[in-house]
Amino acid sequence: MAKAFVSLFFLLFSVSAFFHMRSATGQKMWCVAKPSSEEAPLQENIAYACNYLDCGAIQPGGICHLPNNLINHASVVMNQYYQSRGRGEWTCEFGGTGLRVVTDPSYGSCSYNYTG
Repeated sequence: MAKAFVSLFFLLFSVSAFFHMRSATGQKMWCVAKPSSEEAPLQENIAYACNYLDCGAIQPGGICHLPNNLINHASVVMNQYYQSRGRGEWTCEFGGTGLRVVTDPSYGSCSYNYTG
């Protein structure tokens, strides 16, 4: 059991170090909502981020309104907040509902801005 714990710890530490190293070396990163997130925290994330940002992109008629679902809208504004705050690990935390990714999540006319 102790070996399994040590192995799991090493694996998690290695993955975390890899992503930290990649972001520190200039790898572009975006912040999106974890697909497993509950609705209430995602709604809170949108409300929080929109206190600091222009969230017109997710409003009806906005370039990121469709698909009209909570995970999409939360991802758009969480990334906007993350980018506007310097892309620190903590600015994508959102109470454990944020996920930093290295693949640009933009689609159609909805651009997930990268400020670098």
